[in-house]
This record gives sequence, C-alpha cells and structure tokens, in this order.
Amino acid sequence: MLKYVMQRIFLAIITTFIILSITFILIRILPVERMIGPTHVQVAYYDEQVRLGYIISFIGKEHPEYGEIIFKTMNSQKLMVYYYKAPVFQQYFHWLKNIFLHWDWGTSLKIEPNVRAGVIIATKIGYSLKVNIFSVIISVPCGIALGIWAALKKNTITDHIISTVIMLFIAVPGFILITFILLIFGYRLGWFPTKWPADTASFKMKVMGYFIPVFCLSIGSICGYCRFTRAELCDVLESDYLLLARTKGLTRKQAIVRHALKNSMVPMFPGILSEIIFIFSGSYIVEILYGIPGLGKLFLDSIQGKDYNVMFVDMAIMTTYGLLAGVLLDLSYGFIDPRIRMGARK
Repeated sequence: MLKYVMQRIFLAIITTFIILSITFILIRILPVERMIGPTHVQVAYYDEQVRLGYIISFIGKEHPEYGEIIFKTMNSQKLMVYYYKAPVFQQYFHWLKNIFLHWDWGTSLKIEPNVRAGVIIATKIGYSLKVNIFSVIISVPCGIALGIWAALKKNTITDHIISTVIMLFIAVPGFILITFILLIFGYRLGWFPTKWPADTASFKMKVMGYFIPVFCLSIGSICGYCRFTRAELCDVLESDYLLLARTKGLTRKQAIVRHALKNSMVPMFPGILSEIIFIFSGSYIVEILYGIPGLGKLFLDSIQGKDYNVMFVDMAIMTTYGLLAGVLLDLSYGFIDPRIRMGARK
C-alpha cells in the first residue's frame, strides 16, 4: 500500500508539472499584452519582467531580430531603452528557475499592476475557501440524512417525494438555479443580498450574503449524497447477513445502526470526496454570477484583462487541487475497505 501511495503521489506531481509546463508555453506564445498607465508604472513592470527573464531590454539600439518592440522609454542617461519579448523556451527555463529557486510566479499586468500574482491569489482564495467549506459542512450531513430517511421509507410516499424533489434539483443547471434564487429571494422578496456584500458591510449583511451561494453549491451535492446513500443502504438492508443479524435477536434499529449503516458507508466516503471535488470546481460559476471576489471571479477578470500571470497561477491552483483530490479519492478505497489492497502484487 505504501508503494502504491508513493507511486500515485509521484505521478500526480509529474502530471501537474507537465500540464503547467504546456500551459505556460501556450500562454507565452500569445502576443504580449502591453501595459496601459503612467510611464513610471510601465517602466517598473517591464524592468521586473526583464529581471524574471520574460522580456529582453537593449539600451541605445534596436534589435529587429527579436520581433516587435513591446515598450520603449528613455533612461536617466538620456538613452533609449527598447524592450522585446524573449524567446518562448528561454522564458520557460527562466520560469522554472523562478519557481524552484524563488517561488516567484510573476507580477500582475492589469488587475493590480506590479503586484505579485501569488499575493493577489492569497488575498482572494479565502473567499472561495469559506464558501466551499460551508457548503461541504451543510451538504454532507443533510444529504446522508435524507438518503437514510428515504431508504428506511422505501416505496412509501415519503420516499417518492424525496426522490422527486431530488430529481427536479438535479435536472436544473446550477447557473439557472442561482438565477431563479436571486430573482425570487433577492430582488422580489429582498430576504438576501443580490450580490456579495462589501468588506465594509455589517456582520449581519455578511452572514446573509452566504445563504444564496452556499445553498446553490450545496443543493447538487445534497442530491448526490441522498441518491447514493439511499441506493447503498437499500442494498444492505436486503442483504443476507442483515437478515441473519435479525434472526439472532437484534432489533431492526440495532441491525441498521450496527451493521447496515456501517457497511453502506464503506463506498460512501469516496463518493463524498468526489462530491467535494465537484463543489470546488462548480464554485467558479457561482462566484462569477454572485460577484464573490474569489478565485472564480479573479480567473474571469484575468482572462478579460489578458493578465496572463494571474490567470496562470489561478489555473495552477485548480489543476493541482484536482489532481491531488483525485489521488486522495483513489487512496480512500484502500484505507476505508481493508479487503482492497491497491497496488499489491498478486
């Protein structure tokens, strides 16, 4: 098992490196977006890019072999300084050096000019984490409880109502759901804010601002947990060993608590992890529609503003998160069910 764990982690790291390398090269092939602003701000930005190795500067003479001039200015010695885009693979090697030696992901071009992309991400990631963590805390117990209730009331009116409501919510896409909720509970009834409250808002308003995004993120996961729990628990309730437990004298409640729930939870935990992965990936849409200043909105702003450094760091975080979550999902099968020996030799 230890060997398998090390192999999966190593493969995840290699895969992340390959994906980020290809992404970096593809982004750097694009034309360089010029900074617009005061001259001193532009000079500071391009000098920083020269230091990082992404741009080449020449004093007093043009070098057409490097292509189009990105920016030019006059230095303190009254000499013209010309800035050119460095070759792509030269940028790539400088990128590797900056990452491994200095953990430097570059600076922002337009969102917050001359501010490190990592610093911008650090100020935004907290909003995404809070919304997603609250969604997980709500969706896991609610979904499992509804699934248990539906399984224990199988083929009754309660089970049919729960299943029907679950199917209705599953059929509605997330962006349509949040639109209707905003329209009804935000604009029509005025119960909740119609957009994410500002940092200067009152504590009550900030708390109210979590209701709509957390509900929209939670409802899909609640439906998933409910369906999965119901299916697994129904199978266990009809199994032979549960019938044996009842014949030995256990009451229905004792058999369900001691055996049915315990055994049905074995495949449930990987399902919970997969739903958590879905929540974090789907939060980008909710953040954009509700105006949450998290990673999702930042990603959209960086694309619209062609701020490639910020966009790349945002993509790197989500890529790394997705791969590590996948590794954790694979490993969970072996840790939860001792009968599984993943990676063991036959």
